[in-house]
Amino acid sequence: MMINGVDRIRATKSRTDLVFIMAVVLLASVFPVNLLPSAPHELRGTDGQFSGKQGEVLLVKVPVGGHPTEVVGRFLGRQIPFFQDTVATYMGLVGIDMQDAPGTHELAVEVKDPAGPRLLSYNVLVMKEKYPVQHLTLPKEMVDLNEENLVRVKSEQERVRLVLDAVSRNRLWNGVFIEPVRGEVTGAFGRVRIINGQPRGPHNGEDIDTPLGTEVVAMNDGIARLTVDHFFSGKGVFVDHGLGLYSMYFHLSEITVQDGEAIKRGQMIGKVGASGRTTGPHLHWGVRLNGARVNPFSLVKLPLDGTTTAAR
Repeated sequence: MMINGVDRIRATKSRTDLVFIMAVVLLASVFPVNLLPSAPHELRGTDGQFSGKQGEVLLVKVPVGGHPTEVVGRFLGRQIPFFQDTVATYMGLVGIDMQDAPGTHELAVEVKDPAGPRLLSYNVLVMKEKYPVQHLTLPKEMVDLNEENLVRVKSEQERVRLVLDAVSRNRLWNGVFIEPVRGEVTGAFGRVRIINGQPRGPHNGEDIDTPLGTEVVAMNDGIARLTVDHFFSGKGVFVDHGLGLYSMYFHLSEITVQDGEAIKRGQMIGKVGASGRTTGPHLHWGVRLNGARVNPFSLVKLPLDGTTTAAR
C-alpha cells in the first residue's frame, strides 16, 4: 500500500499536534496556568509578603480606599480583625501560633466598602522555632489527677475557652506593650515539658522569675474579663485588650482587680506568687491572639509608639 504526499503531510501534522498537546498538558501540571482566559484564577500573595517565626506577632498594614465599614483577614483558619491606622491604611496584629506549620501561607484580607468589597492577598512565610526540652519532677497527685480534680480541671478549661473565644469589637489597647514585671526571663515559651517522665503539651507562656510579692502590672489597657484560682495556674487574671487579644497572669499570690474592671497599662493587677502547680515563685505571662498562642515578648518589640486607641 502506498501513501501519497498529502497523506504523509496529514500524518506528520497529526503527530505534531499530538506532541504539542502533550507538552502543554505536561507544562500545565508542573506550572499551573490559566488556559482559558474566561476561567476564574486566584492570584495569591500579589499584594506583598511577610515572614516570622512560630510564636511571633506580625504588624500588618494594608492600604484601603473609600470608606470601608470593616477590614478583616483570615490566616490559617483564624479571623484577624483590622483597625484604622491612618486615613489611607488599616492595621492588624497577626499571630503565628507556636505550632503553626512552617512554610508559606496566605493572609487573605477583605476590605468591605459600600461601593463593593475588595480582596487583598499576602504571603506569610512561617519559619520554624527551636524550642528547648525541660524535665520536671512533681508530686504524683499534681500530675496524675484523680476523678475529682479531673472534673475540676475540665470545668476550668471550658470556662477559660468561652472567655477566650469572645472577641471584643473595639480595640482597647493603646500604644506600646510593656512587661508586667522585671526579673529573669527563663525562655520557657514553647518549651517541651517532660513531667515525671511523661511528655506534656508545650509551655504556652513565658516565665519570669522574681521575688514573692512583686507587683504585677497589666501590659496594656483592657478589661479584666476573668479572675480565677485554678488547679494548674493558681490565682490568675485574664485581661481582654480587644479584637481577640488576651493577656494572662498566673501563679499570683494576690489579685487586686475584679471581673469587668477597666484596666490601664501599668496598673497593678496582682502580686507574684507560687499558687497552683509550680515549683516556686514566678509569673507565668501568656498571650492569646485570635486563638494563636504567641510569645508575649513579641508584642513588646512591636513599633507601636504612635498608635492610639479608638473610642470605646
